[in-house]
Amino acid sequence: MDYIQAIVLAIVEGLTEFLPVSSTGHMVIAQALMGIESTDFVKAFTVMIQLGAILSVVVLYFREFLRFEVPADLRDAPGFRRLLGRFRFYWLLAVGIIPAVVLGLLFDDWVDSVLGEVWIIALNLVIGGVIMLFIDNWVKRGEKKIVRYKDSFIIGLFQCIAMFLPGMSRSMSTIVGGMAVGLKRETAAEFSFFLAVPTMAGATVYELLKFMKSGDLHILADNWGLLLAGNAVAFVVALLAIKYFIGYVRKHSFRAFGVYRIIVGGVILLMMASGVNLALFQ
Repeated sequence: MDYIQAIVLAIVEGLTEFLPVSSTGHMVIAQALMGIESTDFVKAFTVMIQLGAILSVVVLYFREFLRFEVPADLRDAPGFRRLLGRFRFYWLLAVGIIPAVVLGLLFDDWVDSVLGEVWIIALNLVIGGVIMLFIDNWVKRGEKKIVRYKDSFIIGLFQCIAMFLPGMSRSMSTIVGGMAVGLKRETAAEFSFFLAVPTMAGATVYELLKFMKSGDLHILADNWGLLLAGNAVAFVVALLAIKYFIGYVRKHSFRAFGVYRIIVGGVILLMMASGVNLALFQ
């Protein structure tokens, strides 16, 4: 993989990570279209440039990450509960990632085995697109602006859908989960961004640990320039994508994303059916 290919993948990551269109699906398809061999470094690169994307969330919402106010419902609670309440934002994220941590560790090998199946990704893009078309009809529009612990855990379970169905989209799954528990569309989208931070940071650390265990950490060191460039580009592009997306969902439904997913997934399936070899990662 050269720098041009790395920058293209980073742009794809930044554009799609927080939109309900499946960043994993787009990354795998982009790799296939550019003919990038699926080496251990390339697999690590696609995971580790997520750090740049999640840094954009921390920068845009730094007040949330630095807010340690006692919630209104705990202001009269005993001292220890009040103290814990100051970290409620982080407790919510901890609860939300429990399902992904448990299921991810249990089924890591199986997830890796299906991740590169381009036809599965394309099919899930289409299925997810249909869901996006009708989600506002299927789920009653919520008005909740505050996420509770139960809500966070349920959203975390929804997040696992994307883990087992590559192409379904982590962002889409968590936003739908948020809407299902009654959150406003904007609140559901923002909590999806927040939950991405520990989830994707954990995935990056796990990838590093695998390299350390195998003794191949030098591969990352030898390609530090590609990793640095990828993270920088992903950060800038994701910053712009998040600002656009939040402004969009305040005024519009998710139908446009549904149409886009169906078109992209449908085109990929048609290409594969006509004999075009995109299944380079099987």
